[in-house]
Amino acid sequence: MADEPRQTPALFTHIDVTTSSTTSATPSSYNANGNAVNILLAQMVAAQTRQNELLEQLIQQMSAAQRQRNTELGQWKQANPRLAQRCREAAETLGQIQTRFLENVTEEINDNGDCMMDGEFMLNEFVDRFGPRLAHLNGVLQVLSQLSSAPGDSNG
Repeated sequence: MADEPRQTPALFTHIDVTTSSTTSATPSSYNANGNAVNILLAQMVAAQTRQNELLEQLIQQMSAAQRQRNTELGQWKQANPRLAQRCREAAETLGQIQTRFLENVTEEINDNGDCMMDGEFMLNEFVDRFGPRLAHLNGVLQVLSQLSSAPGDSNG
């Protein structure tokens, strides 16, 4: 009994679309199948419409939060113009430092790339040596850049 193959009902029916006068489906079965398809299509359209509404709400929420953040950042910059200017200068200097650091990282990768691919120890050493510093450097640079942009800038 367990070795007998199970027969599953067909998921799709055959519909003859030739121009012959005989049809393979009776009008009543065609209407039943047609109605089922129409109902499924209507449900799909309703679900897609709901999904679009939810996406629009999500975009509105994210836009409102971003506008609020930009407003607060602009207010901070207006209240602290001297500090914003110093952040700009520090960001420019740190950008140059980051460039040199990335040159060292890429040089290390080019010099020891084969060893890093062959042995996990060398890769772990590389990540331990450069990873945290690079992550922190990028984070500080991002903060300084956001705080230093002019109040009218759209990237702040």
